[in-house]
Amino acid sequence: MRIAVTAASGRLGHALLRELPQQAAVTDVVAIARDPARVRTTGIEKRAGDYRSADDMRDALRGIDTVVLISAPVAGGAERIALHRNVIQAARDAGVNRVLFTSVIGNGLEMNTLFAPTQQVNRQTEKDLQASGLQWVIGRNGLYLELDVIQMRNAAQSGVYSNPAGDGLCPYISIDEIASAYASMAIDARHAGHTYNITSENLSQSQLLRQVCEVFKMNVRYQPMSDDACIEKFKTLMPQRGDAVARMLTGCFQSIRAGAFDVPSNYLDAAGRPAKSVKRMLGMIAAKCGGFTDD
Repeated sequence: MRIAVTAASGRLGHALLRELPQQAAVTDVVAIARDPARVRTTGIEKRAGDYRSADDMRDALRGIDTVVLISAPVAGGAERIALHRNVIQAARDAGVNRVLFTSVIGNGLEMNTLFAPTQQVNRQTEKDLQASGLQWVIGRNGLYLELDVIQMRNAAQSGVYSNPAGDGLCPYISIDEIASAYASMAIDARHAGHTYNITSENLSQSQLLRQVCEVFKMNVRYQPMSDDACIEKFKTLMPQRGDAVARMLTGCFQSIRAGAFDVPSNYLDAAGRPAKSVKRMLGMIAAKCGGFTDD
């Protein structure tokens, strides 16, 4: 069985390329990226493949049995549906048997927030994959813990961390922990036809912040802010990303506040073991980035 990881030059792609050889022969893993030179993992085959071209992707997927389709960057908007369809069609044409898609958690309440356009893409791709005739597995990922840690550590300068999430609960999970689940799902064909929430503990922003402060030895308090203020904050922090991304990120916090991401975890079913605790994942993140932890 040959397993390919698409968009392999990104965060999750690199994590999967580190994890898969621990569960499968290294010669069975293929990295596919628009620019293979950006794939830093050594000792594996690298192929060029661009989501914008079904022909490119078909050639890249020749001889592949299972594909982990990492979703296109959210900044691409609704165009992402066509990009994902190109990969699904290419997989069919290349004779691939099974495709795993990296989607996003949500119980439907997020469709009433600014996150709705992004989630509509994810759900449409899920439907397209289920109707493709291919064996499929859908993983609905929790929010990347590392990204919240970056924002919370940055807030140490002011001592205040603010967003519109309020007391809403949301599951957080590290990129490495997500990769571990997908590696297991890619190798075990029994997961075909299943949709899993790839998550760990459900925490509020203030609960998560307390753990981050403990691990990274910070003193930061959580303070809710309005949706409009959050949009303006992201537009100021990331002017190159534009209004659409600022609204999408604010919609993510709206979804937390609305309870849209407060979903049960299927990590045990997907990975064959329980998810690590947030405290343990934070300790591992701290070890990578020079933080300190007593855990």
